[in-house]
Amino acid sequence: MKAFKILLSAVCACSLFSCTAPAQQEAKAEDGKNQVIETIMTRRSVRKYQPQAVNRDTMQIIMECGINAPNAINRQAWEVRIVDNPEVIKKLTELYVKDNPKEAENPNFKNMFRNAPTVAFIANDTTFAYSPVDCGLMAENMILSAWSMGIGSCCLGGPARFMKANPEAKEYLKQMGFSENYELLLCIGFGYPAETPKAKPRDAAKVKFMD
Repeated sequence: MKAFKILLSAVCACSLFSCTAPAQQEAKAEDGKNQVIETIMTRRSVRKYQPQAVNRDTMQIIMECGINAPNAINRQAWEVRIVDNPEVIKKLTELYVKDNPKEAENPNFKNMFRNAPTVAFIANDTTFAYSPVDCGLMAENMILSAWSMGIGSCCLGGPARFMKANPEAKEYLKQMGFSENYELLLCIGFGYPAETPKAKPRDAAKVKFMD
């Protein structure tokens, strides 16, 4: 824990320095590349992982980055539960396979969270209109910070929908203890990658500059 606090202090110090640097200066690594841009452009959704869960100290750093995302009026209208217990993931997957038996026929299928050994469950405050946007911003911070440390991830909507609809899976949601008016919005699977996915094309034509 002491080592984590030292590391976290270093991260915060670096963040403070980058925020106070002159705007015209570009934050570049020693090799001349912009580290943030490189992380964004190399990130891929991962669906094959090593079996071990992500180290909890590493997940704590990922969460610190997540909760420091921009959010409307600093409402922080999110709650997160991290699950790395393989038995919980296994039980939820068994419920999922009951309703979706064909999924289990896929030889690459290990669990309903795109095979990830660690899962973040993100709930939003349903009484606050901007909470889904804020949760999305937090999720992106988590995904990018994870990738910068060699941790793969995959943002998931299907498991969240299933868990809210399936009566037995709802019991696991209750055990997560989200506050009143909070509802599971999305999940993010995390793990040590066992694949290197190629980039899929993006449609740059959807972006236009207005004169």
